[in-house]
Amino acid sequence: MQATLKIYICAGEASGDLHGSALMKELQTLHPGAVEFRGFGGDAMKATGAELLYHTDQTGVCGITPVLKELPFLLRMIKHLKCDMLAWQPHLLLTIDYPGMNLRLAEFAHENKIPTVHYICPQVWAWHRARIPKLARFLDRLICIFPFEPAHFNGTGLDVVFTGHPLVDRARETEQETPPQFPWHEGHRIALLPGSRSGEITRILPRMLAAAARLEKLLHDECSFIIPAPTAGMLELARTTASRCAEKPRQVEFTAGRARALLLQADVAAVASGTATLEASLMRCPTVLVYCANALTALIARRLIKGVRFLGLANIIADQEVMPELLQEKFTPQALAEHLHALLADTQLRDRTLRKIEAVNAALGAGNAPQRAASSILDFLRALKS
Repeated sequence: MQATLKIYICAGEASGDLHGSALMKELQTLHPGAVEFRGFGGDAMKATGAELLYHTDQTGVCGITPVLKELPFLLRMIKHLKCDMLAWQPHLLLTIDYPGMNLRLAEFAHENKIPTVHYICPQVWAWHRARIPKLARFLDRLICIFPFEPAHFNGTGLDVVFTGHPLVDRARETEQETPPQFPWHEGHRIALLPGSRSGEITRILPRMLAAAARLEKLLHDECSFIIPAPTAGMLELARTTASRCAEKPRQVEFTAGRARALLLQADVAAVASGTATLEASLMRCPTVLVYCANALTALIARRLIKGVRFLGLANIIADQEVMPELLQEKFTPQALAEHLHALLADTQLRDRTLRKIEAVNAALGAGNAPQRAASSILDFLRALKS
């Protein structure tokens, strides 16, 4: 009988919690013995059997100011996790995304002879290329979800594998579902995704709605707009923000969740930079990528990002413009309206865009990414014993 496999698993945000849960299920299926999980994550990981010391509700902070506000708690949390990890003595530390804290834990684990695997490559290729050699010193295996990432670690000695993007499977599930009934009106269908955080919604949605009002005129009212929100709170915030906008279209509706299904039905979309732009690609929806951060964040980002031509993931994968990018001062209602109108009215442009989207989607892998990642983890652990 196989001994119990003990994995210390760490995911600090809602997306990482879902990835963690999927990995846990595959590890439980593929490993011939029992598997115990302990660490921090969210409801999905807890439901799959992880013993959580902290919840993503406590750790899912983003941006300079929120992180500084929560810094004392986060430092206490790191100290506690380090002590707990040493006491529990896992066979593996499995960290999922959330690099600020997880890579600190991985470095500590390496120093204490605990093997380390990190799932979802930190974007060092965009932000901190100088950190690549350091990651290679304390990570034993890095599992990537984008095809262009392994090449950035050539020559470092780090064991890097590409297992495909987990969204490929989620996209196929969405395509196979019974299509939900969204409140579309007659004419062109346009999805507006202003982001999942409150600051993004209040900054980005007013510009999107102003662009929608102008597009409505260009299309002679033969269009409708739907805005999905990930939670009830964000849905209410989106409604409140829209109610305060002087410039907005006549035909605009809101829906709770189901963003992928919405993108599958939409003719075009305006999407805030992030994972949602990749979902738009997988749903084969021609998209304009937009973003505007506060002045301080934008200033810091411009100083840190060097040698990166694009912000959008689809554009980075293709190494060309698949989705037009309207960032900061270039993100104006007029510019967004014109780009969306072109994707609707110019048949040749639309066909070229869809061909590029298909190439991006093909590069994301053949599916079964969680199973491939779990197999990679177990292969790594077996190699340690041999």
